[in-house]
Amino acid sequence: MAAAVASVILGTALFFTFHRKPVSLRGAVTMQDPDPKKELPIADVEITAANELKTVTAKSDAMGYFRITLPIALRRGHAVTLQFRHPGYRPLDLKEFASDKLYVARMTPLPRETRIEANQSQSLVGNVRIRYSIKTMAAVNIGSAVQVFQIENKGNVPCNGQDPCSPDGKWKAAIGGASLDAGTGNEFRDARVSCIAGPCPFTKIESDQFSKGGETISVSARGWSDTTTFLLEAEVFHPMASEMIHHSYPVIFGRALNFTLPSESEGVSIEADMERSTIIFPLGPALHLSWADCNARVNPDRSKVYRCELKPGYRFQ
Repeated sequence: MAAAVASVILGTALFFTFHRKPVSLRGAVTMQDPDPKKELPIADVEITAANELKTVTAKSDAMGYFRITLPIALRRGHAVTLQFRHPGYRPLDLKEFASDKLYVARMTPLPRETRIEANQSQSLVGNVRIRYSIKTMAAVNIGSAVQVFQIENKGNVPCNGQDPCSPDGKWKAAIGGASLDAGTGNEFRDARVSCIAGPCPFTKIESDQFSKGGETISVSARGWSDTTTFLLEAEVFHPMASEMIHHSYPVIFGRALNFTLPSESEGVSIEADMERSTIIFPLGPALHLSWADCNARVNPDRSKVYRCELKPGYRFQ
């Protein structure tokens, strides 16, 4: 009898312990845009989860990912308001219920263009190239290659055992990929893959057929939230003596340019045609440009992801 009572007490304690575990909300913050390729991740967003009982805060990282742990008083199914605040974007409030679903917040940028007088024209920025150097090169860099690919999917759709699914088997997923051919006698080096738009935290590289280089490279990735956009980039080399300077071209979406560079890259500059002249703009550690605001982040493989958005008074040609 005593053993039975003890078992009941222990089971009750375990039941309440499980149901009293804090709930963690996971999500991503991106820029609102009808084009999925322009749904860029937003870093340093202040995120507040609140109801009448308690308020907790968190901040998004460089990929827009956030995780916010609710107090024990807020259990699954309780109403909660998620507030997203960033100086460059309109405030966003989402009324949700606490659960383990993936939350995607899309914030609308504040207008950046100042009023331009009728007789004042915008400065054109054209033929943009990226210039950088790598110390340990033994072959000639004859160019670079880039391929954009998307993983089209709808988030928060249960998988129900129908592959592909999210790694935990809970959500419906999709798989996408791309490949590049360097041509006979050439090879790819410093290949890198980056998620640049959409809810990037909910993606995973499925097949790595690029990091070792070679004449042909390919990649496939899995995404289990909304549509995401990836960049597959690599430098093309020919086996002969080469200089240390390398060039690549950015991908431009709207008023922003995106590019990635190998971890060994140094002396990064942006070359652009302005006022009928080709000008070299060194980025430097501060990532300063007179005509754009730039930021950078480092991928797990140490490659670097750059994004530069035009300042008012400029537009891409």
